[in-house]
Amino acid sequence: MTLLILDRDGVINQDSDDYIKSADEWRPIPGSIEAMARLSQAGYRIAIATNQSGLGRGYFQQADLDAMHAKMTALLHKAGGELAGVFYCPHTPEDHCDCRKPKAGLIDAIEQTLGCSAKGAYIVGDSLRDLEAGLSKSCIPLLVKTGKGERSLLKLTQQPQPALTDLLVFDDLAASCDFLLSQLK
Repeated sequence: MTLLILDRDGVINQDSDDYIKSADEWRPIPGSIEAMARLSQAGYRIAIATNQSGLGRGYFQQADLDAMHAKMTALLHKAGGELAGVFYCPHTPEDHCDCRKPKAGLIDAIEQTLGCSAKGAYIVGDSLRDLEAGLSKSCIPLLVKTGKGERSLLKLTQQPQPALTDLLVFDDLAASCDFLLSQLK
């Protein structure tokens, strides 16, 4: 099975600058759940790596986060897909932890828990933090324009980063699905 790492907010579900604080606020981006199911059925082992500083800031509780992930997992199961795991950082930037993207701690946890290397795995994100975390572990970054993706793309055009010069950009996770499926052949 081929490892695929996805960010959550802005890639799988609608994002908000006010944070997603409950299962009711957690709404999938159209086509994202179906894309994940197709990728899972084709042999991708999907792991979620997500910063969730709203937990550390007290905007929501652990039970709320668990309910959001249960909703996502249930929707994916209903569509015929599976998740290998959901890995999240509950810390704020001020905590200076090792798991908050752009640091690679979440990817380290994925490797350790799943018993595989992330080297060469695709990482799909909507922010430069997601892509930088993946690059630090030799992942192949893909940017989606949903969530903060358009802003991230604008930053890259204003301040190019050599490591991201050949970055593949897709409208959304569903649009990246065919490309990702073609990489299994």
